[in-house]
Amino acid sequence: MSDGRSSVQLLAQCKICVVCSKNIQEDAAMQLDIQIKDHGGDVVIYEDPAPFPPIEQFTHIISSTADFPAYQSACDTLIPVVKPQWLQVSIAKMKLANPRQFSPDPKMFFSDVVVTCGDIPEGDKDAIVGGVMAMGGLYSSRVTSQVTHLVDLSMDSDKAKVVTSKGLGVKIVLPHWFDDCLKLGRRIDERPYTLPNPEILLAGPDVPIRTFGNVDIVGASTPEPTALPTPSRSPAHKRNLSVFEGKHIMLSSDLGIGNHLLASIEDLIRQGNGIVTKDLRKADMFICKHRDGFEYRTASRWNKEVGNLSWLFHLVTHNTWTSPLRRLLHYPTHREGIPGFKGLRISLSNYAGEARAYLENLIQATGAECTKTLKNDNTHLITAHGNSEKCTAAKEWGLYVINHLWLEESYAQWKMLPVSEPRYTHFPKRTNLGEVVGQTKLDKTVLEQNFFPADTGVEETRVMQQKDQNVAANAENNKTDPSLERAKSVSKSSPVPAKTAATMTPHTGKSSRKASLFGDTKTPMVSRFLADGEENVTPSTTSSRKSKETAAARIHDAAPDIALYEKEMKRVGGVIYGGRRKTDPDLVPPANNKKRRSAEPEEKDEAEDEKTDAKRQKKLRAPVTMHMIITGYQRWVGNVKKEDADKRQLRNLGIAITQDAKKCTHLAAPSILRTPKFVNALAYAPVIVNVDYITQCLAKDELLDPADFALVDKITEKKNGFTLTAARERAHRNKNKLLKGYRICCVETIRGGFEAFKSIVEANGGECTLFRGRVSMNDHRHRESSSDTNDSETDHSMKDDVFLISGDEPDHVKLWPRFRQMVFEYDRTPHIVSVNWLLDIAMSQEIRWKDEYEFQTREDA
Repeated sequence: MSDGRSSVQLLAQCKICVVCSKNIQEDAAMQLDIQIKDHGGDVVIYEDPAPFPPIEQFTHIISSTADFPAYQSACDTLIPVVKPQWLQVSIAKMKLANPRQFSPDPKMFFSDVVVTCGDIPEGDKDAIVGGVMAMGGLYSSRVTSQVTHLVDLSMDSDKAKVVTSKGLGVKIVLPHWFDDCLKLGRRIDERPYTLPNPEILLAGPDVPIRTFGNVDIVGASTPEPTALPTPSRSPAHKRNLSVFEGKHIMLSSDLGIGNHLLASIEDLIRQGNGIVTKDLRKADMFICKHRDGFEYRTASRWNKEVGNLSWLFHLVTHNTWTSPLRRLLHYPTHREGIPGFKGLRISLSNYAGEARAYLENLIQATGAECTKTLKNDNTHLITAHGNSEKCTAAKEWGLYVINHLWLEESYAQWKMLPVSEPRYTHFPKRTNLGEVVGQTKLDKTVLEQNFFPADTGVEETRVMQQKDQNVAANAENNKTDPSLERAKSVSKSSPVPAKTAATMTPHTGKSSRKASLFGDTKTPMVSRFLADGEENVTPSTTSSRKSKETAAARIHDAAPDIALYEKEMKRVGGVIYGGRRKTDPDLVPPANNKKRRSAEPEEKDEAEDEKTDAKRQKKLRAPVTMHMIITGYQRWVGNVKKEDADKRQLRNLGIAITQDAKKCTHLAAPSILRTPKFVNALAYAPVIVNVDYITQCLAKDELLDPADFALVDKITEKKNGFTLTAARERAHRNKNKLLKGYRICCVETIRGGFEAFKSIVEANGGECTLFRGRVSMNDHRHRESSSDTNDSETDHSMKDDVFLISGDEPDHVKLWPRFRQMVFEYDRTPHIVSVNWLLDIAMSQEIRWKDEYEFQTREDA
């Protein structure tokens, strides 16, 4: 009896809401219902799209995800949201467990990790346990059925042997995994850190880093979708479209879509049992494009769900509610971007597919420029890992090399975060950070502070409650400019008062707005908006008079800042970094900019700039006469300082060292080499010189004639059956189309690295893809490519065949039957060839074939 009474008492004071989701289906929810009632608790099961019950009545909410309508309200009212495991642990211990360890908040990225430690140093153990528990995980002193990860250095420890002998589903990982996760603030894949064969200790530097799909950005890679969504018909969504059940949706006029598309979107909403409305007071969801305008601010202050078309289409596609704050590009963008980002030129490296598209669109949303190629006038390189030619070049040019977390978190915090933060410059050794793209959420507090401050909501509420004709009249009479909001980045005083913001509309001409708003920056401006009290008629009460007096005082205080903003707008080049001066301590300077040596007034700064420019003209380097790739130069091996000094000296002579074969006009090497640099550059027919040319130019500190240092290597030419002179002539004629139309695949673990062979194929106009058991063919593109090249010297007899570059290692051989099968299905001829086939073609610049290139058929493989 005592056990029964204690079990009843466990949840006697609890009323729990169970939120159904993809991971908590109806059956699982019913099991939780029975367990809660058996232990004396009350329970309510919520299933979307029904209205969420009043949240104040609950003591706990059980959900496997933070992505449900009332999550933010639960956080605001301090009602704990926990995963189902919280209930199981509480029942097992007969004591309510700490809800923090079971939070579904994505920030607690170790929330489903239960870790135990093997034979590792005590200091490392304490650090790992502390980090895991801080990020929502749990620690167990021994191996139990609940443990998910064992931290160890080898498979020889006692705990590792227990895990192996009992066949427990525990991942045995190196401590490095926790270290990298905590440095990034994200949970990355354990695969490269998993014993007994951890990739981070075994893989060579040239082995390509594998990438995996990313579900966080599916349907969220652009804020402006171009096609209507198709509702999901998967078994998980057997019901008809019901995501808008009983909800009123308002579409903003700033979406800028045509009548036909607008009608189609409204039909989709009605198919989801939603109601299209033009009355913001009735709307549950407000769909707009930009974070400005009267309707946006009012809907946000009234806690409507505010999102963009991309978010709306995501709801239709998945028929499941998700917060518009969950993904950065599901929320309306700002017209001008983040202060300080305008003028930045950002390039991407090592991101692919939808992750790359997402980051390109996010860069544009910040106000910066996304460049397809990396040049020395770029300011930042965002890369998923540190192994690429772009990364090498960016470091040589002194650019900021960072991961995408800097971009995402700057956007979420709406300010330029410092690139020196260690999390933004950390690249785990064998991880492609494209796997964790899209996990950053928007912060509602930041949005409120920057775009709809709460203290201005009272006046807009009054206006909304007036008749429609009065609202329209006021909107027409009170034309103001969103640039007032931009002035906040300059102003350090109080924000623009409520009534000023309330009369702003996004559909007003700039000239008239500017004349009315900034025509006078002192007392007349106060009376224009507030003193007369004739623009917006409100009941004449003591509180309203007091509000006007307070607002008048605020606008008077803001007048000097507005005048300063006007002055900045007249400067040549406009407002720098949102109106901040270059001496602003919060300003993050672009790459290679020297710090000011003084903080003089602006007139003196401009005078100093002119003097500095004059000095630079005197020290101007010689114009670039050649772009050179250097390979095999032993003088620089292991001496980075010497290399940097020599490259600066060469640049002063007019020789720019480049890594980009497309820009290459000259190639320097000690002999004919099979390095990627040499082979790629050869496709562009550069002048080829001996590296002695570099040595002599540096020694004499003058630009010598490269014709006197032509590369001669008769032995290698005879061995490979071609001459450099003939190869260069053919490269001129081929114009990088030698392999155009050729379909070439490559195994993932090829010696030398897939990226190296891909770059060689692409430099010669071909297409190279990674073979992982699947061949993707595009006949239309292939045949067009085949018909484009009319080179009489090129043999196209094998152009319709498909080639696989492979080695003869067992791991490669087992892929051959699958490759042949798939190519035969496309009615093509497969060839499995060694790397010599590609290298001989690229170096001789002509199509060659020898039977020795192709591996013999192994039916028993």
